[in-house]
Amino acid sequence: MTKPAVHIWRGDDLTDDEFAAITLLLRERRQFDLDQYKDRCIRRRIAKRLRSCKVVDVASYLKRLEMDRDELDTLLATISIHVSQFFRNPDTYRILEQKILPDLCRRARAAGRAELTLWSAGCASGEEPYSLALLIDDMNVRDLKVNILATDVSEPVLDAARCGTFEALRLKEVPPEVLNKYFHEDKGHYQVIEPIRHQVEFRQHNILTASNYPPADLILCRNVMIYFTREEQERILSRFAATLPEHGALVLGRSETMTGDIRRCYQSEFPVERVYRRTAEPVTVADI
Repeated sequence: MTKPAVHIWRGDDLTDDEFAAITLLLRERRQFDLDQYKDRCIRRRIAKRLRSCKVVDVASYLKRLEMDRDELDTLLATISIHVSQFFRNPDTYRILEQKILPDLCRRARAAGRAELTLWSAGCASGEEPYSLALLIDDMNVRDLKVNILATDVSEPVLDAARCGTFEALRLKEVPPEVLNKYFHEDKGHYQVIEPIRHQVEFRQHNILTASNYPPADLILCRNVMIYFTREEQERILSRFAATLPEHGALVLGRSETMTGDIRRCYQSEFPVERVYRRTAEPVTVADI
C-alpha cells in the first residue's frame, strides 16, 4: 500500500471562498487587513504555510486556525515576513556608511540637535536594523544619540528579532572581523552581542493601517511595498514624506520604483540603490 500523494499547494489552487475565509480570520482576530495587498503574493505565502503543515484540505486548516492561536500567528508571520540578511545589497550599505549617515550626522550637529533616528520599516527578523547598529557602532558616533527603531506587523517575528540569533546563511555578507567582534557563535548559529541588541528598539507597527508614523531622519523600507497595490504604495510614500525632515533619506528596495505625484517630495540621489532625499515640497492632507 502506498500513501496518498500530498497536495502541493501553489496558491492559485485556493478557491476565492477559501482565500476570503483565511483573510477574514486574520482581519477579525489579528486586525491584519490584506485587502490592499496583491492577491497573488498573499496566495503564494499562504500556500507556503499549507505545504509546511502538510494540509490536505483548507477546511481542516481553517478549523485549526480557529482553535490554534499560535498557528494564526505563524501564518501571519509567514505572510508578512520578507527574507533578509545582514548587509543585503552591500553597495547600499556602503552608500549609507560613506555618504548618507555622515551627512545626516553633520546636519543634526549643525542644527544643534542631540539625537538622530533611523527607522527600519518592515524589519522582519532584524537583519536590517542590526546592520544599521553595526554601522553606527563602527562609525564611533559619540556626540549624538542615534536611535534605531525597527518595526514589523508580526509580534512573533519581532520576538525572534529581539533574540538576535541567526543562521550562518543570513551572515554571508558580514566580514570575518565584524563577525568575530559583534557575534557569539553557538552550534552554527550566531547571536548579536548584547550592546548592539540594546541599540535597537523593536516595535509592532503596520505601515498599511497606522496613521502615526514615527519621526525619522532615515527610513529603510526595502522589498516591503512590492506586495502592496500602487495606490497603497503612494499613500505610504506620502506618510514617509510627512515624517521625514527636509534632506532626510529614504531607501527602497532595488526592484521598487516611485511613481505618482508623490515623487515631487523626493529627489533621487543614488538611483541604482533607490536612495532618495526628502525635498522641501510640502505634503498635503490629500496626499495622506
